[in-house]
Amino acid sequence: MKAATILDLKHGLMADFSNEKYPCQVYGVIGGNGNGKGNGVDGLILPHGGTAYGFVQSGNIHVLGSGHGGSFMTPVTSNEYFSAPGKNGIKVLASKDARAFFAYRLDFMGLRHLGGPVEQIGRLKYIDGCSDTLLIPPPLLGDPCFNLLHFPAGITQTKHTHPTVRCGLIHGGKGRCITEDGEEDLLPGRMFILAPDAIHAFVTEGSSMDLTVFHPDTDFGPTHENHPMLNRTIVDGISAKSMDEIRTKEIRQ
Repeated sequence: MKAATILDLKHGLMADFSNEKYPCQVYGVIGGNGNGKGNGVDGLILPHGGTAYGFVQSGNIHVLGSGHGGSFMTPVTSNEYFSAPGKNGIKVLASKDARAFFAYRLDFMGLRHLGGPVEQIGRLKYIDGCSDTLLIPPPLLGDPCFNLLHFPAGITQTKHTHPTVRCGLIHGGKGRCITEDGEEDLLPGRMFILAPDAIHAFVTEGSSMDLTVFHPDTDFGPTHENHPMLNRTIVDGISAKSMDEIRTKEIRQ
């Protein structure tokens, strides 16, 4: 795979980064496996353990997984996002009109999460006039995250790289991706898959553009020494963050 790849959504495995430091795979989901003959139970089975982070562009899917609390089924419909752990793998069932993608972070047990519909503008300032929202935050510093990214019309991003894999789906508006190899159109239903350190920039002209994107790791998030419940627990006017003698030393069931 090229360092930066733009391609139409397809059913099944689209990219494999299993050998990276933060191993993950990228999957597309199309009801009827893309042949228009779906019967409402098309989908995917991933037998290996991990956590799926994804977005549904249209139709609906059901994600069957399992975590520390047992098995579950998460229904996800158009314009919603999710994360779903699978101790022994996951199963994804798709409606005939379903179009979705997910990144599967291997050997990591995240939290079950369902949200949406996504907003059209991000809550956080990004770069070059863009905004983003941290849709699914890392439970701990270093864990994966899932984001919304919004480009107003008339944006030319500064060329940049990311230290780890980035993958996402365009689901609103349009733009272009500029790489070392040339330019590719970014249209609803197309995916971008960026290998670590791939030089790229996204551009919009007369239209805005919205996309969701997966990061397999973070340099942001709570730690055992710094998190809201600990910091805002006050003993005689002092935060428990500063009181090592009362802080939990080991997490036990």
